[in-house]
Amino acid sequence: MMGIFLQAVVGGDSLASPVASAAAETVQKTDTLSLFDMVQKGGWLMIPIGLLSLITIYIFFERFIVLRRAGQDPENLLNNVRDQIHQGNIQGAIVLCKSNNTPDARMLEKGISRIGLTVDEIEKSMEGVGKKELGRIEKNIGILSIIAGIAPMFGFVGTILGVIKIFYNISLADNISIGLISGGLYEKMVTSAAGLIVGILSFVLYHYLNFTVDRIARRMESTSLDFIDMLHEPTR
Repeated sequence: MMGIFLQAVVGGDSLASPVASAAAETVQKTDTLSLFDMVQKGGWLMIPIGLLSLITIYIFFERFIVLRRAGQDPENLLNNVRDQIHQGNIQGAIVLCKSNNTPDARMLEKGISRIGLTVDEIEKSMEGVGKKELGRIEKNIGILSIIAGIAPMFGFVGTILGVIKIFYNISLADNISIGLISGGLYEKMVTSAAGLIVGILSFVLYHYLNFTVDRIARRMESTSLDFIDMLHEPTR
Protein backbone atom coordinates (compact mmCIF):
# COMPACT_ATOMS: atom_id res chain seq x y z
CA MET A 1 0.00 0.00 0.00
CA MET A 2 2.82 2.38 0.95
CA GLY A 3 4.62 1.51 -2.28
CA ILE A 4 1.58 2.40 -4.37
CA PHE A 5 1.30 5.73 -2.53
CA LEU A 6 4.96 6.57 -3.11
CA GLN A 7 4.62 5.63 -6.77
CA ALA A 8 1.62 7.95 -7.11
CA VAL A 9 3.50 10.80 -5.46
CA VAL A 10 6.55 10.32 -7.65
CA GLY A 11 4.39 10.01 -10.74
CA GLY A 12 2.48 13.17 -9.82
CA ASP A 13 5.72 15.07 -9.39
CA SER A 14 6.93 13.87 -12.77
CA LEU A 15 3.70 15.09 -14.39
CA ALA A 16 3.70 18.42 -12.59
CA SER A 17 7.36 19.06 -13.27
CA PRO A 18 7.01 19.90 -17.01
CA VAL A 19 4.03 22.15 -16.30
CA ALA A 20 5.90 24.04 -13.57
CA SER A 21 9.04 24.35 -15.68
CA ALA A 22 7.01 25.64 -18.63
CA ALA A 23 5.30 28.24 -16.47
CA ALA A 24 8.63 29.30 -14.99
CA GLU A 25 10.11 29.56 -18.47
CA THR A 26 7.18 31.75 -19.58
CA VAL A 27 7.60 34.06 -16.60
CA GLN A 28 11.33 34.22 -17.22
CA LYS A 29 10.79 35.16 -20.86
CA THR A 30 8.34 37.84 -19.85
CA ASP A 31 10.66 39.27 -17.23
CA THR A 32 13.63 39.47 -19.60
CA LEU A 33 11.79 41.71 -22.13
CA SER A 34 13.34 45.06 -21.29
CA LEU A 35 12.73 48.45 -22.80
CA PHE A 36 16.03 48.24 -24.66
CA ASP A 37 14.97 44.90 -26.17
CA MET A 38 11.69 46.42 -27.34
CA VAL A 39 13.52 49.34 -28.94
CA GLN A 40 15.79 46.91 -30.77
CA LYS A 41 12.83 44.91 -32.02
CA GLY A 42 11.37 48.09 -33.52
CA GLY A 43 13.89 47.93 -36.34
CA TRP A 44 15.72 50.65 -38.23
CA LEU A 45 12.72 53.02 -38.15
CA MET A 46 13.40 53.53 -34.44
CA ILE A 47 16.48 55.54 -35.48
CA PRO A 48 14.57 58.47 -37.08
CA ILE A 49 11.97 58.31 -34.30
CA GLY A 50 14.77 58.50 -31.74
CA LEU A 51 16.34 61.45 -33.56
CA LEU A 52 12.99 63.25 -33.59
CA SER A 53 12.66 62.71 -29.84
CA LEU A 54 16.14 64.18 -29.25
CA ILE A 55 15.31 67.21 -31.44
CA THR A 56 12.07 67.70 -29.51
CA ILE A 57 13.81 67.66 -26.15
CA TYR A 58 16.59 69.99 -27.34
CA ILE A 59 14.21 72.57 -28.86
CA PHE A 60 11.97 72.55 -25.80
CA PHE A 61 14.70 73.17 -23.25
CA GLU A 62 16.50 75.70 -25.47
CA ARG A 63 13.29 77.69 -26.06
CA PHE A 64 12.21 77.25 -22.45
CA ILE A 65 15.37 79.03 -21.27
CA VAL A 66 14.89 81.82 -23.83
CA LEU A 67 11.23 82.30 -22.93
CA ARG A 68 11.99 82.26 -19.23
CA ARG A 69 14.44 85.12 -19.69
CA ALA A 70 12.06 86.99 -21.97
CA GLY A 71 9.21 86.44 -19.53
CA GLN A 72 10.94 88.25 -16.70
CA ASP A 73 8.97 91.38 -15.92
CA PRO A 74 11.46 94.13 -14.96
CA GLU A 75 10.21 95.58 -11.70
CA ASN A 76 9.10 99.19 -11.94
CA LEU A 77 10.84 99.59 -15.32
CA LEU A 78 8.05 101.69 -16.79
CA ASN A 79 7.74 103.76 -13.63
CA ASN A 80 11.48 104.46 -13.59
CA VAL A 81 11.39 105.36 -17.28
CA ARG A 82 8.49 107.71 -16.61
CA ASP A 83 10.46 109.48 -13.87
CA GLN A 84 13.50 109.90 -16.11
CA ILE A 85 11.44 111.27 -19.02
CA HIS A 86 9.49 113.70 -16.82
CA GLN A 87 12.82 114.98 -15.53
CA GLY A 88 13.96 115.51 -19.11
CA ASN A 89 16.66 112.85 -18.80
CA ILE A 90 16.03 110.95 -22.05
CA GLN A 91 19.52 109.46 -22.13
CA GLY A 92 19.08 108.18 -18.58
CA ALA A 93 15.84 106.45 -19.61
CA ILE A 94 17.63 104.80 -22.54
CA VAL A 95 20.46 103.59 -20.29
CA LEU A 96 17.87 102.23 -17.88
CA CYS A 97 16.26 100.20 -20.68
CA LYS A 98 19.62 98.89 -21.91
CA SER A 99 20.34 97.55 -18.42
CA ASN A 100 17.25 95.29 -18.66
CA ASN A 101 17.74 92.41 -21.09
CA THR A 102 14.06 91.86 -21.91
CA PRO A 103 11.88 92.37 -25.01
CA ASP A 104 9.88 95.03 -23.15
CA ALA A 105 13.01 97.02 -22.36
CA ARG A 106 14.27 96.93 -25.95
CA MET A 107 10.86 98.00 -27.21
CA LEU A 108 10.74 100.87 -24.72
CA GLU A 109 14.27 101.89 -25.70
CA LYS A 110 13.18 102.25 -29.31
CA GLY A 111 10.16 104.31 -28.29
CA ILE A 112 12.24 106.60 -26.06
CA SER A 113 14.77 107.16 -28.85
CA ARG A 114 11.89 108.32 -31.09
CA ILE A 115 10.55 110.91 -28.65
CA GLY A 116 9.98 114.15 -30.54
CA LEU A 117 8.35 112.42 -33.49
CA THR A 118 4.61 111.93 -33.89
CA VAL A 119 2.79 109.35 -31.77
CA ASP A 120 2.06 107.26 -34.88
CA GLU A 121 5.75 107.13 -35.77
CA ILE A 122 6.66 106.14 -32.21
CA GLU A 123 4.01 103.40 -32.22
CA LYS A 124 5.22 102.03 -35.55
CA SER A 125 8.84 101.94 -34.42
CA MET A 126 7.90 100.14 -31.21
CA GLU A 127 5.67 97.75 -33.12
CA GLY A 128 8.55 96.88 -35.43
CA VAL A 129 10.82 96.07 -32.49
CA GLY A 130 8.02 94.08 -30.87
CA LYS A 131 7.56 91.93 -33.97
CA LYS A 132 11.29 91.38 -34.20
CA GLU A 133 11.47 90.30 -30.55
CA LEU A 134 8.54 87.93 -30.93
CA GLY A 135 10.13 86.43 -34.02
CA ARG A 136 13.31 85.86 -32.03
CA ILE A 137 11.60 84.09 -29.13
CA GLU A 138 9.37 82.03 -31.45
CA LYS A 139 12.35 80.66 -33.36
CA ASN A 140 12.22 76.88 -34.00
CA ILE A 141 9.00 76.38 -32.02
CA GLY A 142 7.18 75.51 -35.24
CA ILE A 143 9.50 72.51 -35.70
CA LEU A 144 7.75 70.83 -32.77
CA SER A 145 4.48 71.03 -34.67
CA ILE A 146 6.10 69.33 -37.67
CA ILE A 147 7.55 66.58 -35.48
CA ALA A 148 4.13 66.03 -33.89
CA GLY A 149 2.81 65.14 -37.35
CA ILE A 150 5.81 63.22 -38.70
CA ALA A 151 6.71 60.97 -35.74
CA PRO A 152 3.43 58.96 -35.74
CA MET A 153 3.76 58.49 -39.52
CA PHE A 154 7.16 56.86 -39.06
CA GLY A 155 5.57 54.56 -36.49
CA PHE A 156 2.72 53.57 -38.78
CA VAL A 157 5.13 52.93 -41.66
CA GLY A 158 7.09 50.59 -39.39
CA THR A 159 3.97 48.66 -38.48
CA ILE A 160 2.82 48.39 -42.11
CA LEU A 161 6.25 47.13 -43.20
CA GLY A 162 6.13 44.61 -40.37
CA VAL A 163 2.70 43.33 -41.44
CA ILE A 164 3.92 43.01 -45.04
CA LYS A 165 6.87 40.99 -43.82
CA ILE A 166 4.61 38.76 -41.71
CA PHE A 167 2.36 37.90 -44.65
CA TYR A 168 5.39 37.31 -46.83
CA ASN A 169 6.74 34.81 -44.29
CA ILE A 170 3.33 33.13 -44.12
CA SER A 171 3.32 32.73 -47.89
CA LEU A 172 6.75 31.11 -47.77
CA ALA A 173 5.84 28.80 -44.89
CA ASP A 174 2.49 27.93 -46.52
CA ASN A 175 0.78 27.81 -43.12
CA ILE A 176 -0.68 30.13 -40.51
CA SER A 177 0.95 30.08 -37.09
CA ILE A 178 -0.21 32.18 -34.14
CA GLY A 179 3.40 32.51 -33.04
CA LEU A 180 4.48 33.62 -36.49
CA ILE A 181 1.79 36.32 -36.63
CA SER A 182 1.78 37.58 -33.04
CA GLY A 183 5.56 37.49 -32.63
CA GLY A 184 6.27 39.61 -35.68
CA LEU A 185 3.29 41.91 -35.15
CA TYR A 186 4.08 42.91 -31.58
CA GLU A 187 7.65 43.65 -32.56
CA LYS A 188 6.61 45.98 -35.37
CA MET A 189 3.92 47.71 -33.30
CA VAL A 190 6.75 49.01 -31.11
CA THR A 191 7.41 51.60 -33.82
CA SER A 192 3.77 52.76 -33.69
CA ALA A 193 3.91 53.16 -29.92
CA ALA A 194 7.22 55.03 -30.07
CA GLY A 195 6.01 57.31 -32.87
CA LEU A 196 2.80 58.15 -31.00
CA ILE A 197 4.68 58.89 -27.78
CA VAL A 198 7.09 61.26 -29.54
CA GLY A 199 4.20 62.86 -31.48
CA ILE A 200 2.12 63.46 -28.34
CA LEU A 201 5.13 64.85 -26.49
CA SER A 202 5.94 67.26 -29.33
CA PHE A 203 2.28 68.32 -29.59
CA VAL A 204 2.01 69.13 -25.88
CA LEU A 205 5.35 70.97 -25.72
CA TYR A 206 4.52 72.96 -28.86
CA HIS A 207 1.28 74.29 -27.41
CA TYR A 208 2.90 74.97 -24.04
CA LEU A 209 5.60 77.11 -25.64
CA ASN A 210 3.04 78.87 -27.83
CA PHE A 211 0.96 79.68 -24.76
CA THR A 212 4.03 81.22 -23.12
CA VAL A 213 4.82 83.27 -26.24
CA ASP A 214 1.23 84.58 -26.36
CA ARG A 215 1.47 85.65 -22.74
CA ILE A 216 4.69 87.56 -23.41
CA ALA A 217 3.13 89.16 -26.52
CA ARG A 218 0.15 90.40 -24.51
CA ARG A 219 2.45 91.86 -21.89
CA MET A 220 4.55 93.64 -24.52
CA GLU A 221 1.41 95.09 -26.09
CA SER A 222 0.28 96.35 -22.69
CA THR A 223 3.71 97.89 -22.07
CA SER A 224 3.58 99.68 -25.43
CA LEU A 225 0.12 101.12 -24.72
CA ASP A 226 1.19 102.27 -21.25
CA PHE A 227 4.23 103.99 -22.72
CA ILE A 228 2.13 105.85 -25.31
CA ASP A 229 -0.28 106.95 -22.57
CA MET A 230 2.70 108.11 -20.51
CA LEU A 231 3.83 110.40 -23.32
CA HIS A 232 0.53 112.27 -23.07
CA GLU A 233 0.70 112.71 -19.30
CA PRO A 234 2.64 116.03 -19.26
CA THR A 235 0.00 117.63 -21.53
CA ARG A 236 -2.93 116.58 -19.40
